[in-house]
Amino acid sequence: MTFTAIFSPRAWFLLVVLAVAALLGYAYYVQYQLLLEPCPLCILQRVAFFAMACAALLGLIHNPGVKGRWVYGGLVILAGIVGSLIAGRHLWLQSLPPDKVPDCGPGLGYMLENFPLAEVWQTVLHGSGSCATVDWQFVGLSMPAWTLIWYLLMIIGTLIMLLRTK
Repeated sequence: MTFTAIFSPRAWFLLVVLAVAALLGYAYYVQYQLLLEPCPLCILQRVAFFAMACAALLGLIHNPGVKGRWVYGGLVILAGIVGSLIAGRHLWLQSLPPDKVPDCGPGLGYMLENFPLAEVWQTVLHGSGSCATVDWQFVGLSMPAWTLIWYLLMIIGTLIMLLRTK
């Protein structure tokens, strides 16, 4: 498969969908098999990945012209930017010294059931002590670092696809 074939719009959107499916599949494996409970920021990163996959799947199915590619690609990029910002915030919380880590708060499910959405959003983005804990690493990088890498790879790949296709 050539470089141009990989970055054809349909092939790229398929690659994004498959990559996100694998990433989310692994996240659920870690949660349900390795029993590592995701923090609120982890859950928001999953939502951003899911939004990327939905936009890419629509682009794959629709196979639009140039303008439509920019719409679907733009949505993939937008979800990737949101996910990158959340992952960056998560990494920042993990880099704090122990005495600067925010207190642990209630779980996301409890907050969604009992608090207004604006308050939930603000609380989740503020982070909690559970978000600062590093329970998992691969080659020295925590899960939010890997999600940030994947967001950036998919954003850059989508930009290349959009700029290289006519």
